[in-house]
Amino acid sequence: MDKRFDTFVFDLDGTLLDTLDDLAVLTNQVLREMGWPERSVPEILSYVGNGVRALMYQAVPEGTTPEDAERAMERWSALFPTYPNDLTHPYPGVVELLEDLRRRGCKVGVVSNKFEAGVHQIVGKCLPGLVDVAHGEAPDIPRKPDPTGILRTIAELGGTPEGAIFVGDSPSDISAGKNAGVVTAAVEWGYHPVEDFAEAQPDLMVAQPADLLALATAKAG
Repeated sequence: MDKRFDTFVFDLDGTLLDTLDDLAVLTNQVLREMGWPERSVPEILSYVGNGVRALMYQAVPEGTTPEDAERAMERWSALFPTYPNDLTHPYPGVVELLEDLRRRGCKVGVVSNKFEAGVHQIVGKCLPGLVDVAHGEAPDIPRKPDPTGILRTIAELGGTPEGAIFVGDSPSDISAGKNAGVVTAAVEWGYHPVEDFAEAQPDLMVAQPADLLALATAKAG
């Protein structure tokens, strides 16, 4: 791709950070507390991507009442601020990518389907000083593929959709980027195999974080 961008907006889980093991630990803690069977890591992976409510509603046993599923979701949300997330880490090359983008004068944002407070907590822990604007699901920011979060983040970064690219690891991310009218990139290292993107049709596939540097505008001067 010949086009260059000054604004890079990323999904979080599965794109910048590998959070799966911590999601599994925390989810299974809630399931145990509720007296329900635990889920395997592959099962929990299949539930990830649409926010905490969707995660817990799928993790609870079949036949669970909506009221009990909601209680499990609320317990998960209450535990998260006290949970250390010690198993979560940036994917190899991500920190270096974000540092290089910022050195080039590019703006960096995050838009996640994780709840807003959780996004700020985990970004502050794992990517301190590397993200200019971060948003998660909130009353005024619907989950992706709604484009609201992406467009708001681009505006807060001082960018434009024409100069922005959205990078994610799921077909829903690609749909969100297309809905926002920005160029989309799908990463090959995340939670979805390459074949999952056949229908979503991202503008490009990215094999490793460093490949995104070629899309960054050169630093002025």
